[in-house]
Amino acid sequence: MADILHQIGIQSSSDKVYQALTTREGLAAWWTHDTQGNSDIGETIRFRFHRPDGSEIGGFDMRVRELDPARLVRWQVVDGPEEWIGTTIRWELRQAGDYTNVLFKHQDWREPVEFMHHCSTKWAIFLMSLKSFVETGKGAPSPDDVKIDEWN
Repeated sequence: MADILHQIGIQSSSDKVYQALTTREGLAAWWTHDTQGNSDIGETIRFRFHRPDGSEIGGFDMRVRELDPARLVRWQVVDGPEEWIGTTIRWELRQAGDYTNVLFKHQDWREPVEFMHHCSTKWAIFLMSLKSFVETGKGAPSPDDVKIDEWN
């Protein structure tokens, strides 16, 4: 198994970061505008990504597995690219003074295929969008995110 791991500090309370990770409005403001569903435990959140011309690139469905307010969010991928299905996305939040340290893990990839390299870079870009959204109120969600290759 292989994992994508990132860490970022966000100058904000862990409560505010948690809200950005657990509300449809928050998720749509930093990851993708096309966010639908309910973020309660056991529910599914649907994320779709688009090119600037509006055409759909693809998407993911995440089942919410664990929520610990201001501390933890955990999703399991239940639909999307084959490489993602069955993987887990985990956000650990730790308050450190004026900052919230976010430990991000996209866990349980079966193998480190080329697409995983792409996804690692895109996660880093979206984590910077999360930081910007929480700190300034303006993120760069899809389709306004940084494009890095033919996948997007």
